[in-house]
Amino acid sequence: MLKVNIICVGKLKEKYWRDACDEYSKRMRGFADFSIIEVDEEKLPDKPSDANIAVTLEKEGKRILSRIPEGSAVFALCIEGKEVDSRGLAYMIDKLPVNGYSTVSFIIGGSWGLSEKVKKAAKFRLSMSPMTFPHQLARVMLCEQLYRSFQISSGGKYHK
Repeated sequence: MLKVNIICVGKLKEKYWRDACDEYSKRMRGFADFSIIEVDEEKLPDKPSDANIAVTLEKEGKRILSRIPEGSAVFALCIEGKEVDSRGLAYMIDKLPVNGYSTVSFIIGGSWGLSEKVKKAAKFRLSMSPMTFPHQLARVMLCEQLYRSFQISSGGKYHK
């Protein structure tokens, strides 16, 4: 069974976000060993300088990189990533075990994105959309898309 991680910056503050992620986590049990790994978010001043942001990305990036299992296929979610549809994501996930991966880690940064080191560590860069979403919503959307991917691959009725 494939091990699927979402490694993300910060905690979900609102109950409805947590409930949504919990629901998809339960649904994933039949398809994958699924976990969400949260790393601490750096606190920034109200009007951070570019230097403040760079330091924040570096610190959060180190935390993220320390949580990626060795040998994991890494997908960084970032604006410059490639957009794929649901079937395309399902196909990419299906090919991982064939290519020697038993673990996949999807990375979601904080409000300011991901450090270059994290992006360089990624085998794939994905973009959900040219639009910008709050990272909390992105987590829920990724959980749903992962569940949808496994439904597509198993011939389930969820994806229409």
